Amino acid sequence: MKPDSVFKKAFNRTLQLIEAGDVDIGATSENALRARIGVSRTTVRKVLSELDARGITQASGNGPRAGRPILKSDYFPDLETTSKRQHVEEQFMEWMLRGDTQPGSLINELQLARQFGVATNGVREFLIRFSRFGLIEKKQNSGWLFKGFTEEFALELFEIRVMFELRSAVLFAELPDDSPLWTELAELKTAHQQLLLEIGRRFHDFSRLDNRLHRLINRAAPNRFIDDFYDVITLIFHYHYQWNKKDELQRNEAAIGEHLAYIDALFSGDTHEIERTCLRHMTSARTTLVRSLQGAA
Repeated sequence: MKPDSVFKKAFNRTLQLIEAGDVDIGATSENALRARIGVSRTTVRKVLSELDARGITQASGNGPRAGRPILKSDYFPDLETTSKRQHVEEQFMEWMLRGDTQPGSLINELQLARQFGVATNGVREFLIRFSRFGLIEKKQNSGWLFKGFTEEFALELFEIRVMFELRSAVLFAELPDDSPLWTELAELKTAHQQLLLEIGRRFHDFSRLDNRLHRLINRAAPNRFIDDFYDVITLIFHYHYQWNKKDELQRNEAAIGEHLAYIDALFSGDTHEIERTCLRHMTSARTTLVRSLQGAA
């Protein structure tokens, strides 16, 4: 992680909770806030100290109390709250989605590094991780070659994705009520609803929401091998949305509806409904994937 990125992310999260009225800074204990945002006691104390230093809270005999209103400028930029690896991955996915990159395209490390605002070695590390899956290949003196993927490769990967996500979804519903993942899920639901209202001009943004939701669900059952493996899952199951442009808006709109049903099932804790909505969405994703691969072929 970048220096202080954990703190900055926790600080932003605390500001969101205060603005939403979900946290009364004067009545919430240090331990309660720590559990809510999922960080260490040291980080929470740093957050509280920063709130006081900025005048967002004020010290009093009975503990901190609300100070001035929170401004947009109080939030740390997204780039400062994510790891270098996560930032490069998100930027690479955005580049793939918006750039109509096709199998056989050359990938230039220096060009991407400048575009992403990172060092060249960050892009190189990311590409090396992907190269072991056979999706990209290092070409001597000419950068990297994007080779694309076969239907067989994608469907084998899909089977693993379904098995792991079903397990994670069931475990997600068993999380304690004070888990910060529930708050993140609620925020994602709101983001889906907002995107649905603006689908006509923002339908390309669904890919990023899709990635965020599935990664969040998988965090309920952390697994170091799946975490690493999910990089290639992300590339395939989000890149395929841009292969087939036909009915893209309608497909993404339908997928948002499936996501919202899936999210509601997670909140309900009903295992049968969780499995049903998860499999429904996965089946739709598989159908779109196969069509996209066949269309690309």
